[in-house]
Amino acid sequence: MKDFSSIARPLYKLCDKDKVFEMTVDRVKAFESLRQALTTALLLLIPDFKLPFKPYIDKLGDGLGAALHQVHIINDKPVEGHMFHIQANQTN
Repeated sequence: MKDFSSIARPLYKLCDKDKVFEMTVDRVKAFESLRQALTTALLLLIPDFKLPFKPYIDKLGDGLGAALHQVHIINDKPVEGHMFHIQANQTN
């Protein structure tokens, strides 16, 4: 999902140690945006190893996203995607 880490950032703050669970306006907006994006069908293609692949990597703040697309005649189509939350000790 494009920009997952930046959309989910307000929700990741709830994972901090000793953080009081409080749903702010920003967190509700983040939750609703993620719910909408995750419940909208994303079709992943079965890779065709005869066609070229194109990686997309997104690093923003405390998150990483990566997607592998396959180059088709009209446009790129996703074949795989991953999202990661970066801990403070992993930012070096």
